[in-house]
Amino acid sequence: MTPPSNESPSGRQRTLDFLAGKPVDRPPFHPIIMRWAAKYAGVKYRDFCLDPPSKCRAMIRCADDFEADWVTVLSDPYAEAEAFGIKVDYQEDDLPLDQGHFSSVESLMDLKPYDVMSHRRTAGRIAEIRGFREQIGDRYFVVGWVEGPVAEYADLRGMTEAALDFMDEPEKVGEVMDMITEAAKQFITLQIEAGADCIGIGDAFGSQIGPILFRKLAFTREKALVDHIHRLGAKAKLHICGNTSAILPDMIATGADIIDVDHLVPSFQPFVPLLAPHQVFCGKADPVSVLQNGSRDQIGSAVRHDFQQAGGRCITSGGCEITPGTSLENMHAFRQAGADPAT
Repeated sequence: MTPPSNESPSGRQRTLDFLAGKPVDRPPFHPIIMRWAAKYAGVKYRDFCLDPPSKCRAMIRCADDFEADWVTVLSDPYAEAEAFGIKVDYQEDDLPLDQGHFSSVESLMDLKPYDVMSHRRTAGRIAEIRGFREQIGDRYFVVGWVEGPVAEYADLRGMTEAALDFMDEPEKVGEVMDMITEAAKQFITLQIEAGADCIGIGDAFGSQIGPILFRKLAFTREKALVDHIHRLGAKAKLHICGNTSAILPDMIATGADIIDVDHLVPSFQPFVPLLAPHQVFCGKADPVSVLQNGSRDQIGSAVRHDFQQAGGRCITSGGCEITPGTSLENMHAFRQAGADPAT
């Protein structure tokens, strides 16, 4: 770390410099806040999901008040699923619930990529990114989002049915995932054109299918999305929840600039040598036992431990979403712990 100057860089510049391996005053702070952000800003969760000005207001307020370095469109996994035809119940102040899935692999075979601007959720995401850019300029690192091929397939079919499909009909599943990947590329393109610095790829179910199926179904398609993002001049972030130890080498091999790591992964250390010069980890404090329920000292210890294990190549974040039950005191402690995690 370099000593802080009288004029701190913007969150966007700090993040870009960190990714480039340049000296920074502190690591970027990228907490995954969705329900927490809505609660803090006094926004009903239905509005956080469906009303772009409400999302932008909440995320910018949190970034301003807690010195986060990013803002993101994250809220729930159903933007693309709704565009593909899944019905979603947007509860007033809780997580959305899907109202059924496609009945079979065959029922998905005729799906085509959707028109991004013809569906309220996907069009809303474009509006959010434009709203961020209009309101913050280059102050924060703006991150768009798409569902990865495994996660989106599970959203469309249901997790149990998807897991059976992966084993029973992998070739047909692959055809559907190819279509999902093409749709995601179109969605990515419009988000970057709207002003996103980075696109996150959320493939949460990927940790549940084992390394063999991950390589067969997920790796090539995730890499295709990362390559597409890079061709458009943006950064790529890959987020997979759970214990990804068995697939972390493949996650890194996708070339994503930011590799999210959940707290269930025991250690960064075995994977640090696999990082290319442009790659960093992000994570991995336990959102519940440490960030929600821990003391200030426990939070500081966890952040320092993770940063040191990662050899300094780690953006400060939780392993996954900060819970809405996390206190303001603990969020401040989290931010302060990230100010100098090398000590």
